[in-house]
Amino acid sequence: MMEDIITTINNIVWSNALVVLCFISGIYFSFRTRFSQIRNIKEMVGLLFSGQSSEKGISSFQGFCTALAGRIGTGNIAGVATAIAWGGPGALFWMWAIAFLGAGSAFAESTLGQLYKEEHDGEYRGGPAYYIEKGFGSTTFSKAYATLFAIVTVIAIGILLPGVQSNSIAVSINNAFGISVNVTAVFLVILTGVVIFGGIKRIGSAAEFIVPFMGGAYILMAVVIIIANIGDLPGVIALIFKSAFGAEASFGGILGSTIAWGVKRGVYSNEAGQGTGPQASSAAEVSHPAKQGFVQAFSVYVDTLFVCSATGFMILMTGCYNTFNEFTKNIMVENMPGYAIEDIGPVYTQNAINTLIPGFGGAFVAIALFFFAFTTLMAYYYIAEVNLTYLVKKFTGGKSSKLSINCLRIALLAMTAFGCIKSAGLAWTMGDIGVAMMAWLNLIAILALSKKALLCFNDYESQLKAGVPRDEISFDPIRLGIKGADFWEQKHHNKAK
Repeated sequence: MMEDIITTINNIVWSNALVVLCFISGIYFSFRTRFSQIRNIKEMVGLLFSGQSSEKGISSFQGFCTALAGRIGTGNIAGVATAIAWGGPGALFWMWAIAFLGAGSAFAESTLGQLYKEEHDGEYRGGPAYYIEKGFGSTTFSKAYATLFAIVTVIAIGILLPGVQSNSIAVSINNAFGISVNVTAVFLVILTGVVIFGGIKRIGSAAEFIVPFMGGAYILMAVVIIIANIGDLPGVIALIFKSAFGAEASFGGILGSTIAWGVKRGVYSNEAGQGTGPQASSAAEVSHPAKQGFVQAFSVYVDTLFVCSATGFMILMTGCYNTFNEFTKNIMVENMPGYAIEDIGPVYTQNAINTLIPGFGGAFVAIALFFFAFTTLMAYYYIAEVNLTYLVKKFTGGKSSKLSINCLRIALLAMTAFGCIKSAGLAWTMGDIGVAMMAWLNLIAILALSKKALLCFNDYESQLKAGVPRDEISFDPIRLGIKGADFWEQKHHNKAK
């Protein structure tokens, strides 16, 4: 009965209306920034390595890696397999589409996060709760809206989502090495606890090392698989595009599912517009809010256009997938006889790698999933902590609470352990609910606050075109008529002195 209730809730929050809202947001910001996600790729890459960390903030690259740690996770392996299983090969195209458009949404939310960030206990904090309250003028409505988002985020990130990551780790390790899920649960809780009790700087340092290493290794494996099956590449690309628009007979009857699953898993993976990226971007030490907006827009590309595509091409080029009708549960395309609905997930990628190196796929995917999902758990904790801190400050008059933070840490670790032993289906459904609740609240907010994000965007571009060196570009919210950006007002005032 509990699973039925959770499934019903998921169907409500992940309706077609949210799919449309994701597209509307991405299209709007793409046009308003004159498709900055294409024009400013060079600037995005350049900003990755500019700037340094400080006692209060992390570097742009650490902020990028921390946000990417939250983005690159189970969704890049099991999530892509799920999208193909329920939506067919065309789902990969819609993942690309929502990533391309979502880069605009990611820019807006991360710029707003920087714009309205605060200093708290010697660290920078920010995110949707902060820019919702301040951006709307600190009214009763804005404070209630911001509080709602913070509560939803603590529940979604601290309780609903960790199980998706830990479940995939436990299942893949059990399949590859025969290690009990209970043993994995204990080990994962200890390792995660060591990192999250160290705060954002330890999280940023860990992400800075793990994300580039594991991401690079995974993409390299995909390249090897693609080269080994290079003759099939044109046919697979044609299959993706035909299936995306219902032109492939085998998948013509599930066009609605193709689009819906591509968008759902795309948003789950790259998190563009969901409201998670701004927390990490707000912690970065930069001289202009738009800088971290550009950096986070690029992280969406890395997540979906590189890592998700790597998984998709490995699965499709080796034919290691089955596709099912979402409503009847009947199999539509069977390339792997004997694999049922219960087998949807990492096994698709494992089998794809096994076609090249027999017996290696299980171990490689298990290790990749462990690092991807582990870094995501780190990012989840930081996001939940930022929002819990916001709530505590509101209800205690500005005082922080170590007790509440420690309770959050224990709750997240408990859900991580629980996720290792519960069913994958339940874990994914709970995770989808968490993503959808945050996305609804955040997308509406960034669309309503778009003028402020675009003011930052235009100000940065105008300084760049005027020949101001990237490292010398500065920000004055008063000159732009932006109110409530207290941190930047003070920073500009101190600089003027």
